[in-house]
Amino acid sequence: MGAVATSVWRGVAQRDDTDWPIEPRIRLALLRGFELTQDCNGVPLSSGPQRLLAYLALQQRSLPRVHIAGILWADVPDERAAGNLRSALWRLKQLGLDLVRSAGDSLRLSSAVIVDVHEVVKLAQLVMDPSSDVCALSDLDDLPFTGELLPGWYDDWIILERERQRQICLHALESLCERWTAAGHHAKAVMAGMAAVAGEPLRESAQRALIRAFLAEGNPAEAIRQYGHYRDILLRELHLEPSPQAAALVVGISGR
Repeated sequence: MGAVATSVWRGVAQRDDTDWPIEPRIRLALLRGFELTQDCNGVPLSSGPQRLLAYLALQQRSLPRVHIAGILWADVPDERAAGNLRSALWRLKQLGLDLVRSAGDSLRLSSAVIVDVHEVVKLAQLVMDPSSDVCALSDLDDLPFTGELLPGWYDDWIILERERQRQICLHALESLCERWTAAGHHAKAVMAGMAAVAGEPLRESAQRALIRAFLAEGNPAEAIRQYGHYRDILLRELHLEPSPQAAALVVGISGR
């Protein structure tokens, strides 16, 4: 998250300004692409160090070196993989930044590194917490619930984490749509619902949330149009009909 989203997060969490730095010294971005920055300045890295930092950031725990080398360089012999890991660690050390901590034969990402994916998960948990005040959140554009994790990276360990991250963001967007609808923030609710539907058009819970948002703002025609679009794509892609719960939302409107 950038400075705007960071301030949004602080507002939702209702934390003291002393709890959060205005701009963390070292940040690792994995959404929409890999980027390591120090005081907002980009730090160039080759492929090996990038993969190492990304893997440690997503695992969030200490792991044996032999395990890390075997995962990141699975297509080469063990000795070569261990050498690649040593090379990646040496290159990171040359930067003079607190990036990787070692304990015995294990490695983990330094706690000094702020990772955007971790911030997104915490924000999503707050959004889905009924006791939090989502009205304090600004427009959807300031929130980090869109964007693919490490696009263009196709390792198995990335694909699994990418889907987990996608599901977290979809649930957060649905929750925002529903909670903004209930709070009367209809325009923001519609935008959140549309973002959730764009992320997964076949996801009925997102479609229902968006239809309810259209109805709440007094746009039954939009609700009918959205239902019709969902029904068409569901029939075309899966040869299924929308559930009775979805159909019930538009029953009685314009003779349905």
